[in-house]
Parts: sequence; C-alpha cells; structure tokens
Amino acid sequence: MDNPLYLYDLEYKNVIGVDEAGRGPLAGPVVAAAVILKQYSEELDEINDSKKLTEKKREKLYDIILNNFNVAVGIASVEEIDKLNILNADFLAMRRALKDLEKFQDAKKDYIVLVDGNLKIKEYEGKQLPVVKGDAKSLSIAAASIIAKVTRDRIMKDLGLKYPDYDFEKNKGYGTKKHVEAIKTKGVLKNVHRKVFLRKILDETKDEP
Repeated sequence: MDNPLYLYDLEYKNVIGVDEAGRGPLAGPVVAAAVILKQYSEELDEINDSKKLTEKKREKLYDIILNNFNVAVGIASVEEIDKLNILNADFLAMRRALKDLEKFQDAKKDYIVLVDGNLKIKEYEGKQLPVVKGDAKSLSIAAASIIAKVTRDRIMKDLGLKYPDYDFEKNKGYGTKKHVEAIKTKGVLKNVHRKVFLRKILDETKDEP
C-alpha cells in the first residue's frame, strides 16, 4: 500500500476531509463536501486534486467515492455569499457539510478535520487542521474536492439549461468573455449572480457611452 495520499491520512487516524468548490465564480452557490473513508481500495488510487482531473474523470471518481466514503455536502447560496462575503459563506457551507456528516460518525472515535487551505473553519468547534494544497496531499481532502466540484458543476449545468444566454454549462459561473458580455447585454440574474462580485463589471457598463 504505497498511495501517498492515503498514507498521509493514516498519520492522523480518524480523518474527516473537507474542501469546497466555487469560491471564485461570478455566479452560483459555493459548495463544500465532508467525507470519511469507510474502507480503502485500490480504485481510490486514481483520486487526486479535482483541478488536475478532467470532467469525465471526476464524474467517474464521484461514484467510486460515494461507494467508499461516507459523504455529506453543504451549500451556501448566492444570497448568503452577498450577505456574508465569500469567505464566511465558504465556512458556512463547510459547517453545514460537517453537521450533516455527524450521522455517519462513530461516537467512540476522536476525529480530526483536515481542511484544504491555510485557514481553520471559522466557528467550527471540533479538532481541525488546515492543510495547504491539501487536495494534493490527503486522500480525504482530494475526495471531498471531487464531490464538491462535481456537485457544483451539476448545479451550474442545470442553471445553464434554465438561462442559456449565460453559457453556465461551459463556464460554470466563472467570468469568461462570453459570460461577462451576457451580463452586460442581458443583465444580472437574481439569486444566480453574486452582486458583490459584479461591481467592477457593472461600473464598466455604466461608464460605457
């Protein structure tokens, strides 16, 4: 057994991996996932940082992760992002995922949350450790990153069907040229676009002759 990501988690024994997707886009919610490994198998060796995987590969691994991990997802809405700011909304989504994961936890075990990044989850009272570039170091964080990314991508694809002018199924809410042009010409979508992220674009639109 020489998977370095799995060996990393073994050092901490009872691990919960946490990661998020969607901190940077102009539209859509932020999604967090929390996972606990049930049983290790070799099919998990393909798991890596979700950003390094193709969409097709992430979709395949999504099902493998669901079979081998206990999984919970937390979502913070666009309204919550605008109200709280993206970092606090991110923490809120993570706390919601962790709360939902409690139903899978063994009361006899002392868990530690490994969270991707350099910040502890605000207002979370359990034991936790931030891991910089954790999705490339920890199997559990990498698995959480894939669950969060696939879940969010599916939400954005659904929004793409509802609002075809904005190309969400391709841009996933990020500020591509086509997406920005659609905002300028078609307007801002309520409860879909993050108003706090659009100030510069909207200011540019006001300045145009």
